[in-house]
Amino acid sequence: QVQLVESGGGLVQAGGSLRLSCAASGRTFSSYNLGWFRQAPGKEREFVATIRWNGGSTYYADSAKGRFTISRDNAKNTMYLQMNSLKPEDTAVYYCAAGRKDAVLIYRRSAYDYWGQGTQVTVSS
Repeated sequence: QVQLVESGGGLVQAGGSLRLSCAASGRTFSSYNLGWFRQAPGKEREFVATIRWNGGSTYYADSAKGRFTISRDNAKNTMYLQMNSLKPEDTAVYYCAAGRKDAVLIYRRSAYDYWGQGTQVTVSS
């Protein structure tokens, strides 16, 4: 079992930056792929970014490429999402997730077994 807790959300103006954190406890953090997803009001939860269990590979949704950076610190059991050049359309609840390291389609929600409660990000225009 893995428990995940997000933090770092808030209200920011368009063009600003935020850094989200996801702290994990429980079973071995470093053996999981980790991902960020987001859900805007009235929309489905969508993939944002993911990082492999060993930090060797990262993948981003097109909407995040060039603006967001995912990283992890296995020694601290923490994952991060640095978000720059934020836009109003980035407004959503952001969720971190942990999944099996042998998963292939790691941009899919089904690749993740554990989820945090979410943190709200609001970008004003």
